[in-house]
Amino acid sequence: MRIIFLGTPEFAVDSLDTLVKSKHEVIAVITQPDKPSERGNKIQFSSVKKYALANNLTLFQFPKISRDGIIDIKALAPDIMITSAYGQLLSQEILSIPKFGVINIHASLLPKYRGASPIQTAIMRGDTMTGITIMNTEIGLDTGDIINKIETPIFENETAGELSDRLAKLSSGLLLETLDKIENGTAKYVEQEHISATVTKKITKDDCNIIWEKSSKEIKCLILGANPNPIARTLLNDQIVKIYKAKISDIELDDECKKLNCGTVLPISSAKTGLFVKTSDGAVEITELQMPGGKILPAKDLLNGRKINIYDKFETVFKMNT
Repeated sequence: MRIIFLGTPEFAVDSLDTLVKSKHEVIAVITQPDKPSERGNKIQFSSVKKYALANNLTLFQFPKISRDGIIDIKALAPDIMITSAYGQLLSQEILSIPKFGVINIHASLLPKYRGASPIQTAIMRGDTMTGITIMNTEIGLDTGDIINKIETPIFENETAGELSDRLAKLSSGLLLETLDKIENGTAKYVEQEHISATVTKKITKDDCNIIWEKSSKEIKCLILGANPNPIARTLLNDQIVKIYKAKISDIELDDECKKLNCGTVLPISSAKTGLFVKTSDGAVEITELQMPGGKILPAKDLLNGRKINIYDKFETVFKMNT
């Protein structure tokens, strides 16, 4: 089939690469316009654009596809369009152009976790299962009929970035299988149970402030779900510390530790044992973090260098300004 692929982040590259190497023809790639990087204000290409340029694919970057892309897309006469974390909604006029319509690769088991942050939300809520859904795209936000699904477990201490990489690889094989079914007329379109739908929003820095009075599981899930972006944060001595990785501690706290305030670095912490922080129901072990102006380091290294000491108190950041 003649395919137009629409995608932007690294998550979409695996599927695009699979299509390029398949029997199908990728006649064009559409990605979001270039934007300045967070640091240095330099222009930053999307991962999909980098791949398209490296592989000499026809590339478009429409500021608003439903206004600016209609003529070009019609001229290309695609059999089907495939979206994967593209970042713009498509109008009915765009959806009506391809012979087989538009399908979307979505990183959740729809109708659960529609919207902007399905992977992060699944981890932050402590889910144990997730997957990929390929759906028929319609005007609503991730509301179209389900064509294909694949499930996978969420591992105990898996970050959002690690899960995203796994899901991207899973989506590639599922996509080719789905295209075969659409092409030979055997695809089944199953309406979603809309009453069960959950809509997610974009996760911001202010969503990732660690509240140490919560449970160990809630804190661990927040930290892992916020990695690699926007990263969970806390205060130490009035400076913001970024927490990248953590796990629930199974150490039984003694009476002295139980009396300490939540957020306190427990006296069981050391460069040999690790960094343990008091929570409402026990402790989390912080394994990877970043001090202000420093590198991302194992917690044991920071304890060894006395950048963090026992009885130090982590506080919640209520206003995010960096």
